Amino acid sequence: MSRILFFLSFLLLSTFAHAERSLLVFGDSLSAAYGIPRDQGWPTLLADKLSKEGKAITVANASVSGETTAGGLARLDAALTQHHPALVILELGGNDGLRGLSVDQMRNNLTTMVKKSRAAGAKVLLIGMRLPPNYGPDYVSRFEATFAAVAKKEKTAFLPFLLEPIATDTTAFQADGLHPVAAAQPLLMEHVWKALKPLL
Repeated sequence: MSRILFFLSFLLLSTFAHAERSLLVFGDSLSAAYGIPRDQGWPTLLADKLSKEGKAITVANASVSGETTAGGLARLDAALTQHHPALVILELGGNDGLRGLSVDQMRNNLTTMVKKSRAAGAKVLLIGMRLPPNYGPDYVSRFEATFAAVAKKEKTAFLPFLLEPIATDTTAFQADGLHPVAAAQPLLMEHVWKALKPLL
């Protein structure tokens, strides 16, 4: 009798383990809660939202401030192996643009990361970024168009601009004018949630 109970308990635990899915947030400082407590960043708020919605999904935030798409690509395999995500939110490219790096290389890196994530069994939400106009109209337009092009070619979910809800509100940013304050994080979370929800 005890063996039967042990076996049933094992089956129940296995079922719960497989029911729990992982969501990997893979981004730069905008997702790493730069300049504010990490638990106030939009990825942590997203984890709270998922819990309130009754979704058995854990959120792993592997975002790194200052990360470029090349740096992200170098880290991705290890992150996928560690977290085994069912969903990946890919928010990289902003630092490529701010440093004036090759748009073609950024596109190749993003494409490879999307493919690697899918090969690991994950659905992908690609998040785009925009640049200030002082980087020149040609570079800015090619940079912004790259995210949509990758999403279209790879047929992945796409959020064109993470900062869209707060972009014109100077009070929503820290003194550097680049990173959102804690009070703006719920708006970013809800913005991401709208794009993520269909994937759940």
